[in-house]
Amino acid sequence: MVYVVGGVQGITYLDNIMFVVCENSCAVRLYSLDIGSLADDIYIHGMGFTSDRMRSPSDIVVCRHDRHLYMADWYCIWRVSVDDRSHVQWLTTESSTMNFIVWSLSVTSQSLLSTSWPPCLRQHNMADGQTLRVVQLPGYVKVLYHGVETTRQRFVVGHQGTAWDKDQSAVSEMFTLCHGLHYSITHSHGSARVL
Repeated sequence: MVYVVGGVQGITYLDNIMFVVCENSCAVRLYSLDIGSLADDIYIHGMGFTSDRMRSPSDIVVCRHDRHLYMADWYCIWRVSVDDRSHVQWLTTESSTMNFIVWSLSVTSQSLLSTSWPPCLRQHNMADGQTLRVVQLPGYVKVLYHGVETTRQRFVVGHQGTAWDKDQSAVSEMFTLCHGLHYSITHSHGSARVL
């Protein structure tokens, strides 16, 4: 059994190593799944709480194809090589054209999907970090918890706020059409509604 001390924000694994990020921390903790204990840390200078800004890692994912970790750190996404531990601030979300907080991440072989505040999905090219698509959600979605892209280029999101109840939590599948994104089915507490 592995014990992690601290406010865990995200976990992922590769090659029998579990990678963990905790709130307000500048370290990625590495745990051996073989022996169930802390194996090492990777320190990322500038990640987490800094003297000029309160921010915190909020999620971590690994891409098995390029062997990089991607970490959401409120106003940026960090990329860390699993092999040589080099790291870079891969994507910054503060600029004159965009300003959003990154909450969670998911990855496919081709792209990284981020959820953010204000509620929005962003699809990024894994090769260069360029934004491929920005998915605006209906106005009744108040909080976007997590999103994934399916193999059929559809998006499934966990969120708070539905057309019938602003406090309702739901899982919704969206699909792409020629003229944009449209909700297809929303699942809420075991029921399904077609929108």
